[in-house]
Amino acid sequence: MTTTLSQRVCKSHKVLVGLEIHVQLATKSKMFTGAANGFGGEPNSQVDAQVLGLPGVLPVMNRKAVEFSMKVGLALGCQVAKHTKWDRKSYYYPDLPKNYQISQYDLPLCHDGAFEIHGEDGQPQRVRIRRAHLEEDAGKLLHDAPGGYAIDFSIVDLNRAGTPLLEIVTEPDLSTPKQVVAFGQELQKLVQFLGVSEGQMQMGHMRFEPNINVHITDQDGQVHKTEITEIKNLNSFSVLERATAYEIQRQIRQWEETGSLGRKSTYGWDEPTETTFKQRDKEQANDYRYFPDPDLVPVEVDDAWLNEIKLQIGELPAARRKRYAAALPNVAAREIETIAGDREIGDFFDAVVAGGAEPGQAINLMTKLRQLSNEANVPLIKLGISPARVAELARLVSEQKVAASSAVLVLKSIMEKDRSAEQAAGDIGAILVSDTGGIDAAIDALIAQNPKPLQDYKAGKQSALGALVGMVMKGGKGYNAKVVQEQLKKKLM
Repeated sequence: MTTTLSQRVCKSHKVLVGLEIHVQLATKSKMFTGAANGFGGEPNSQVDAQVLGLPGVLPVMNRKAVEFSMKVGLALGCQVAKHTKWDRKSYYYPDLPKNYQISQYDLPLCHDGAFEIHGEDGQPQRVRIRRAHLEEDAGKLLHDAPGGYAIDFSIVDLNRAGTPLLEIVTEPDLSTPKQVVAFGQELQKLVQFLGVSEGQMQMGHMRFEPNINVHITDQDGQVHKTEITEIKNLNSFSVLERATAYEIQRQIRQWEETGSLGRKSTYGWDEPTETTFKQRDKEQANDYRYFPDPDLVPVEVDDAWLNEIKLQIGELPAARRKRYAAALPNVAAREIETIAGDREIGDFFDAVVAGGAEPGQAINLMTKLRQLSNEANVPLIKLGISPARVAELARLVSEQKVAASSAVLVLKSIMEKDRSAEQAAGDIGAILVSDTGGIDAAIDALIAQNPKPLQDYKAGKQSALGALVGMVMKGGKGYNAKVVQEQLKKKLM
């Protein structure tokens, strides 16, 4: 039976989203040449004859880029190919001077992996990785002149051309915009943790392209599958979520209003209107005329090289999160995420605990260190405070020789002049007084002068004890509050 216009009602639908993610790798030089690799610089200042595709130039593979890609592949649970090769992907565009891109077609460096993210229900969600292949990036077309001047033509900046680019392709295992964003955020943390990419989306280090289609069930139970649309070059998580959500609803509306399931197409995102728009029908592989690059030898990965890369990866963020969550059951998940998601901060925290600090106390001091880091606008590990000094301070706080409220002052004192935490605390008068002789004298004087709180306490008002402790602490510099409370109780028994 043919579904008429009036009958086209979406009773339910299933969303399938696969992601293509382009990650620029943070190597010092470009993928196939020694030209500098990095964001910024005057337009077309980071180019050479190879990037420009001048006659007679030959590419030379960047080994570090291959190793960075292997790290990511292993972290995503992929198999690393023992043998792979380079292919030419031919197409003409003004930002591609050679008229072809060196990429990988049928033999990707990494393939068949799986990566877990937190699902919307809080449970682990497995996302399959189809492939992760290495290629060179293209340049960039600019439609506004530097300085904001209006122009009626486009200009080309080739600084980005030739940058090592890792393209990661997932299976269509994501079904909501929030899941899509969750995967993107986890991947960003992963590449930053591995040190293979800065992962700054506003600088173009990561670009996301969701491939979306919807299985629509009508009122008769028939399933209608829309064609896949790919939304190109999304560079923020907010846009990624909004564009995915819009495109899902656009495909459903299109079927309800016209009965069309669409064609495989490439779409763009228009931020002012918050809508997707069609750019062109989707190219097929044969449109690019792939063939092996004759100027580059294949890549052979032996066991020794692969094992060397595996040893460099170490404990990944997901494993760290589980370890910290087990060791710190009372610490907020957000705090654990901060420590586990940054390799250098996590290593620093582990060194503090290894130095004898109680884990909970170490977390508290790491929070204070991050505050100092933000104030100084420098990374935490470059504040000039070693994990050993932080561990010393943690022990002093745990032993109630230094008040927790004084910890920041002690840390600042160590930043100014490196010495033991106890010496730094002593220099600023932060060592708590636990001498019972002086405390007892202060208590005796207080009781003689303040009979009312004493009478209240003896009458059963426990809050009066706190008031008495506060009076003693206020009257004496650096008294240990715990000792003051213990001595007061003894005298008031």
